[in-house]
Amino acid sequence: ANMNVGASLYGALAYNGQKINEGEGKLLLSNKIFDDGTGTMDIARAASDFERYLPQRMRTEKPIIHISLNPHPNDKLSDTELSDIAREYMDKIGYGEQPFVVFKHEDIDRHHLHIVSIRVGLDGKRLDNDYIHRRSKRATDALEKKYGSHFAATSSVFVSASPRLGKSSAISSPLLR
Repeated sequence: ANMNVGASLYGALAYNGQKINEGEGKLLLSNKIFDDGTGTMDIARAASDFERYLPQRMRTEKPIIHISLNPHPNDKLSDTELSDIAREYMDKIGYGEQPFVVFKHEDIDRHHLHIVSIRVGLDGKRLDNDYIHRRSKRATDALEKKYGSHFAATSSVFVSASPRLGKSSAISSPLLR
């Protein structure tokens, strides 16, 4: 899994929303965020839905998490299986009760998932982030066994320069593998 944290909710949603609205993917799953069932997304509506879960006062500067799950190109998983994998992954890393949306990207040979969620509770405190990469690794290992698939194992930390403009840089590091 590739995990990025940042401050730009709109940036994460716009990146994924543009892909699916241009026919290069689809919205597979949402949790606590409106989904009209068409496989597309109203970016402004999704941002508004997420905002309801972001308290006015937060103790973290980077409340957004953007995760990419990348099955091996030879893995042939149905949309239902990919949705199940995403939900189980979020449960296993401790974010299953958070609002999130799951996108399937089909813009390259390897179909892959992007998950956008928030890392703060309603009290404004950051969710437990200790050992998140280890939890992610354990989650992907368990899902690989269950579904007979293989996920890429990289991780990066996303640093956003502007909460609204989404200017960013990424620093990559290998996950435990």
